[in-house]
Amino acid sequence: MWTDLARTSPRRPADDAALASLVPRAPQNKPMPLDGVRVLDFTWFLASAGGTRFLSAFGAECIKVEWKFNPDTRVAAMAPVGGRAAREAANEPLVGVSDPDMGGQFNNKNPGKRGLSLNVRHPRGLEIARQLVALSDIVAEGFSPGVMERWGLGYDRLRQIRPDIIYAQQSGMGTVGSYGRYRAVGPIAAALSGVSEMSGLPEPAMPAGWGYSYLDWIGAYSFAAAMLTALHHRDRTGRGQWIDASQTESGIFVAGGAILDWSANGRSWTRTGNSSPDRHAYPHGVFPCQGNDRWLAITCATDEERRALAKVIGMDVGVLCLPGVVWTQLAECGEVEQEISRWTLARDPYSAMYELQAAGVAAGVCQDAQDRCERDPQLQQLNWLTEVTGTKIGRWPVAEVPVKLSATPAHVGGALDRWRTTVSSRDGGSGVREG
Repeated sequence: MWTDLARTSPRRPADDAALASLVPRAPQNKPMPLDGVRVLDFTWFLASAGGTRFLSAFGAECIKVEWKFNPDTRVAAMAPVGGRAAREAANEPLVGVSDPDMGGQFNNKNPGKRGLSLNVRHPRGLEIARQLVALSDIVAEGFSPGVMERWGLGYDRLRQIRPDIIYAQQSGMGTVGSYGRYRAVGPIAAALSGVSEMSGLPEPAMPAGWGYSYLDWIGAYSFAAAMLTALHHRDRTGRGQWIDASQTESGIFVAGGAILDWSANGRSWTRTGNSSPDRHAYPHGVFPCQGNDRWLAITCATDEERRALAKVIGMDVGVLCLPGVVWTQLAECGEVEQEISRWTLARDPYSAMYELQAAGVAAGVCQDAQDRCERDPQLQQLNWLTEVTGTKIGRWPVAEVPVKLSATPAHVGGALDRWRTTVSSRDGGSGVREG
């Protein structure tokens, strides 16, 4: 929804002159697309804080608001005792520090933001918050529905302060409807949206879900996209907007193909494990390799690819190229997979991957964290990790924005090119520290 009480005039589309007027920012020495946008950021947890993370990376000034008795999730994935040097030399898990300013999870989802400790339950703190609303383009939050209203910072009150304000809230199931105002986190939203049911071995096995809280990141991306769209809408119309975002809805979007297939064709989704969902690609699975818990994914969709696979592993091509079959119905499947496993078990996963790829067979290593951070050539080419300096944690790599823009590139460290830490005053009031 939007308000018709806007006081800003619609902006003209950006031209070369407007682009040239933007101030170049470090480290690329190029302008940032959200230069001049300010976000009053009450987000916490990844689904909401990750959304404003992207706005900061595009140049917006994000003022992250916390209170010492209600901080963001800080004590998770802590930096190791001994810092970066200890990490580089480690060959086993390390003991983490206890300093809440040195949490890897917190710093990965909040780089480039300024930090403000503000007790909005105190009359003076609430007044400061309202003054900041008047100076901001977006107010973003990730609390359970109703929290901001109880504080006196709901949308109706915000637009009295600034009529063209964009109010963006992220919650598990939104604020309206049958499930509105229910509390949830990413895994619960994944279950409600059906995403958890889609992953795992065929029934009667239990669904496996998607491991890490996948909808936290999907929620963060969709939250950022909604706020960018609202900014574009305000530039065109001069009107503010209230965004009621839901992690469950983002999960429904991810599961859109399965939902459409049921709606249009009456076919319900069934789990297939590592087999091909359409049951025509074969082989289609993961196979053990040399090393501890090392695996290689291999799939062939055509007879040409199956002939290439047979040639590489020294297998009878006739077994792999039976015409007009649904492979998962063949008794030969188990024998074929055993033959492939014998070949992969004798090889390093990367050597096997490159050998198969060179022959035209789709293959990929089932990667662990070390593979992604240190070995994956595609991720390295994309510069998916960026070094950012923090006041206490020092210089560490964090995940960069995957979207690449040539004229106005993003930088996960924001216009500040730093992490900002937050300090709380003893009386629970407010304070700011910049590193």
